[in-house]
Formats: sequence, structure tokens, C-alpha cells
Amino acid sequence: MDIKEIENLIKFVSAQKNVGEVEIEKKDFKIVIRKPVTQMVSAPQYIQAAAPAAPVAAAPALSAAPEAPVAEKPAVADNLITIKSPMIGTFYRSSSPDKPLFVNVGDEVKPGKAVCIIEAMKLFNEIESEISGRIVKVLVDNATPVEYDQPLFLVEPN
Repeated sequence: MDIKEIENLIKFVSAQKNVGEVEIEKKDFKIVIRKPVTQMVSAPQYIQAAAPAAPVAAAPALSAAPEAPVAEKPAVADNLITIKSPMIGTFYRSSSPDKPLFVNVGDEVKPGKAVCIIEAMKLFNEIESEISGRIVKVLVDNATPVEYDQPLFLVEPN
């Protein structure tokens, strides 16, 4: 099974609502792909915040407070493009601990430039930029696990 087949399998699992896990086993190869369960954690928090404590006075205050941050975030995100993880694995900012980082905040990237490595099943996959721009923020710490489609970098396009 090659990396493209694994990526397609990951996309399939994430697109299906009633599929939470897929396991494939061949002679000397086994892969298990599971969906993250972060949706259930955020839903109860939203329900608790939406419960009004006072009848009329609290409802406008609650709705006014979340609108301000929500209005600010898209203004910042409108001009930024996110480089996302194409797979599940461990995120590395350099090819080895003694090598320089692929990119730092402020660095210019172009399509085809390696921005990080994601290790999946003992395979080190170089992740390349698909856009031109300047790295504004690194969203993931070095040597930490990442999920499929997780934001890794914010890029200001040229």
C-alpha cells in the first residue's frame, strides 16, 4: 500500500459520518485509521454557554460577546492561507535534531518547498508548500502528533 492509497483511505474515513474506524491487514502490513472524537467534547461546552442564566438581559450580552471575537478572526484569517497536514503522524520541523528547521516565521515559501516532515508508520514524508507566501505562524510544536487536515502553518500569500 503506497502513501496515496493511505491518503485516499484517510479522506474516505473522514468523509463518512457512520464510519469511525477502518482496519486493513495484509501479509506483513496492518493499518488502522480512526476518526478523532473532538466533536463530542466541544458540543457540551457550547450547550452550557448557550443556556441563559437570566431571561432577557443576559441573552443580548451573551450574543454580543461572542460576535466580537468571531468578527475579528475572519478579518485576520481572510488574508492568511493555512497549510494543513495531509496525513496522521508525528510533526517534525527539521529532518533531524542537528539540522536547521525547514521554515521559520518570516521565511518565504514557494510551491514545492519543504516546510516540515510528518512521520507515519516509520516513513518520513516531506510536506511541501503548495502556495507562495511568507510564514506568519507555526501552529504545531516540534515532535508532536498531528491529525489529518490539522492546520500546521499560517501563510500570508504573495
